[in-house]
Amino acid sequence: MSATLSPALVRAYTRALDWITAHTRGFLIANIVTQAGIIVTGGVVRLTGSGLGCSTWPQCEPGRFTPEFHPEQWFHPAIEFGNRTLTFVLMVVALGAAIGVWRSRPELRWWGMVPGFGVIVQAVVGGITVLVDLHPLVVAPHLLLSVALVWYSTWLALTYRNAPRRAGTPVVWHRRLLSVLVGVLLFLGALTTGAGPHSGDAEATERLALDPELIARAHAAAVWAFILVFVVLVWRVRADRSIGARDEVRRSWVVLAIVTAAQGAVGYVQYFTGLPEAVVALHLVGIGAFAAAASAANYLLTAGSTADLD
Repeated sequence: MSATLSPALVRAYTRALDWITAHTRGFLIANIVTQAGIIVTGGVVRLTGSGLGCSTWPQCEPGRFTPEFHPEQWFHPAIEFGNRTLTFVLMVVALGAAIGVWRSRPELRWWGMVPGFGVIVQAVVGGITVLVDLHPLVVAPHLLLSVALVWYSTWLALTYRNAPRRAGTPVVWHRRLLSVLVGVLLFLGALTTGAGPHSGDAEATERLALDPELIARAHAAAVWAFILVFVVLVWRVRADRSIGARDEVRRSWVVLAIVTAAQGAVGYVQYFTGLPEAVVALHLVGIGAFAAAASAANYLLTAGSTADLD
């Protein structure tokens, strides 16, 4: 590089890399926030019926990468194009996180690249959703992939800073069961959305051939099962007298309890009030917060010993 670039450019390049590396933790936190944020903006696209505000992909309109605004039709293209633009913000943040992890924690370098690859996959899946007129069977994986990236990004941030895990009696099967229930309730939540009135573009998108009330009740049942298993897990952890310092561990399950309670309350409010857009949007904010809180609790409740066996 020094043979082709001036010394000033080399110094600027090196300073930029050093600055990114010094702020790796900030990039990792920003990565969690932006991965969760695109869940909300993607939901706003659905809630406003703007999923086909851009008629094709990767271009917005044939021959144009930007929307063509008209006085009588500007809102939906602006919403959809804004959501697409956020993908580039995610890519920049994920790239910064990957560079920082690569340079400061070589043993995690490949793990640090996963969010960036995830953003690329999400962009492709998002394009497919447009090409199939936002069919719920494609929209649901699009949502669940974002949730998985929030979960992973939280794990990566905690792993990067070597967050202290609990040192008590292992609870492996209990944590795994809780993680399975997280996956089940999120999957049923995606199906509930696909069967409901906010499944996509009101004129072009077909709903899933499911009874909305039945699938919503199944989703609620999964949430209650999660709460039951979670309460028992908290009881086991609190009753474990072999643990020393556990402030961060306690904080993790307290946060998860608060987020779960708030998300459940919002879910019931939206169900009994006819799914108003503002409440549904608040529920989408909660999805990202719930995924991050569940991931943090799963990480911190893992026994630090390699003998983490029940």
